[in-house]
Amino acid sequence: MKAEYLDVRQHILDQGKAIITRKGFAGVGLNEILAAAAVPKGSFYHYFKSKELFGEAMLADYVQGYLAEMEAVLSQPGQSAAQSLMAYWASWTSASLDGSACDCRCLVVKLGSEVADMSEPMRMTLLDGTNRIIARLALAIAQGRVDDSLPKVADPAHMASTLYQLWLGAAMLTKLRRDDSALRAAWQATLGMLELPPQSVI
Repeated sequence: MKAEYLDVRQHILDQGKAIITRKGFAGVGLNEILAAAAVPKGSFYHYFKSKELFGEAMLADYVQGYLAEMEAVLSQPGQSAAQSLMAYWASWTSASLDGSACDCRCLVVKLGSEVADMSEPMRMTLLDGTNRIIARLALAIAQGRVDDSLPKVADPAHMASTLYQLWLGAAMLTKLRRDDSALRAAWQATLGMLELPPQSVI
């Protein structure tokens, strides 16, 4: 193991997440994770007692990172809540078609159905993460009601859930179609649902 890996646990999580984002959870064996991380099996089992527990930790870690990035976008100074919210959705349209540009978002699309059938603890970890994302979106929409940039949204929680489901579906179709037509349709639908003026994707 290389000396620069000061946080071995995080290094294993990072390397495993990069592979699993491409191949799925079941499609990646422990030996492949060990080889990518350049750590012995004993080091892996020191931090994770099983592959499933590694999966739980990986999902929790990615949610934490995703929420931090999301917070940075939604808390930009000098922008209305509506502007910040649309900047967040615009970041989805900038992801590459194969999903490599955004590990966090694509891991939900990549693993959602797989882990729901495979592992109840992993399903619950991912569900908790998506609920926290929706809650942050609801807060942004509620702030838009306060600053009058989203005055016509009656129920921020319902709107947040609806928009997140819309964009997750669009992201999945983008992987199938290998073009951004679904994301562009989601952008236009979002503008309509929020009753915002037409605008190009940022």
